[in-house]
Amino acid sequence: MIEFQEVSKKYGNQTVLTDNNLAIQDGEFFVLVGPSGSGKTTTLKMINRLIEPTEGDIYFDHKRIIDYDLKELRLRIGYVLQQIALFPNMTVAENIELIPEMKNWKKDERRQRTRELLEKVGLPPEEYMQRKPSELSGGEQQRIGILRAIAAKPDIILMDEPFSALDPISKSQLQLLIKELHKELSGTIIFVTHDMNEAMLLGDRICIMRDGAVIQVDKPDQIKKHPKNDFVAQFFKNDSLSLADYRVEDLAAMDLLEIITGTAGRSVTMETGLDEVVRRLAANEKLNLQLEENQQAQVTSQTIVAFLQQQLEAGEPLDD
Repeated sequence: MIEFQEVSKKYGNQTVLTDNNLAIQDGEFFVLVGPSGSGKTTTLKMINRLIEPTEGDIYFDHKRIIDYDLKELRLRIGYVLQQIALFPNMTVAENIELIPEMKNWKKDERRQRTRELLEKVGLPPEEYMQRKPSELSGGEQQRIGILRAIAAKPDIILMDEPFSALDPISKSQLQLLIKELHKELSGTIIFVTHDMNEAMLLGDRICIMRDGAVIQVDKPDQIKKHPKNDFVAQFFKNDSLSLADYRVEDLAAMDLLEIITGTAGRSVTMETGLDEVVRRLAANEKLNLQLEENQQAQVTSQTIVAFLQQQLEAGEPLDD
């Protein structure tokens, strides 16, 4: 769907991107990760032409993006920023319906879509539709920002470090949410982060960048097993703990598992890592831990959120 061919960007004598080649597939959750100044946000902004390349071409559906009408291009692309950029003078409903209105959706269609999306993210429509952004928490505001980006069913959603300013609990909840929405909507998401743990959790494929160059592109497990160089390998060396450092047994030890009878879904074991649990929950799998005979413990998204809350309260340096 999106292809970069020998794309470079310069500002005077400063080179920001150098001869980059990338191919992003339809329906893919593609993550750009790297330190500050690596060129990942510049790469993202080139897709909706907020930044134009100095050299090279970018293609969208086999057509150069420079050849699209700019308004037409941007109406096909949703955009979510780190800074929660809701219009403060507009209600939640008006914010969500902004792009559908620009695309001439009928009022009833817009309102139905708004209700449907708010219910999907756990915000009761009757309670939230007429609120202003100032009446929402940071996590709720970013939920609305995501809904505004997907409301008109865009082909592509660009997300520029959307969760980095949030507290760990809100961040974890929204990571699960965006994975669930991606699976359900089957759109293409291009996501920028500086956090390798987040990239590993979310991405179908990851593009690691440094100093304006693409260093390695591959599936998360392949990058972890076969880092191209020391720079890539160091992303896995972190002083903070991540979900990968915990197991289901840690949930059991903290009495966070819900005991049930019968069969709840696919099995996990005490040794299953919480990063794997989150991936499987995001794929809408129901997970259970076999205890005794027909007794099982269910593992849910709420279990993970409760675990993160306890870690935060205990002062653990968890980097989720």
